[in-house]
Amino acid sequence: MANFKERWNIKSNWQLFVIILVFAVTGSTSAYLSKPILVFFGINKSNPWEYYSLYIILIFPVYQILLVSFGFLFGQFAFFWAFEKKMLRSFGLGFLIPKKENPE
Repeated sequence: MANFKERWNIKSNWQLFVIILVFAVTGSTSAYLSKPILVFFGINKSNPWEYYSLYIILIFPVYQILLVSFGFLFGQFAFFWAFEKKMLRSFGLGFLIPKKENPE
């Protein structure tokens, strides 16, 4: 755990606990919410390749939104917003994040 605290610049064990809790809740919730979204669009398990492919693809944006939302609700918005930006850049989606203007 000390490795996580050092890498993520976390100050306390409580903050680490909250962050791990947010990751757990976000993962479970995104998987849970993706199924009814597919049903809403009329996609069911009759074609398993289509269903599971779209299910996995759908989890990604749902997860991104929920991660920042739960981070905000649990008081860790700054950590998760920085984490989100880093993750999107690593997936080559950095163009979705506005760049800061350098004040001169």
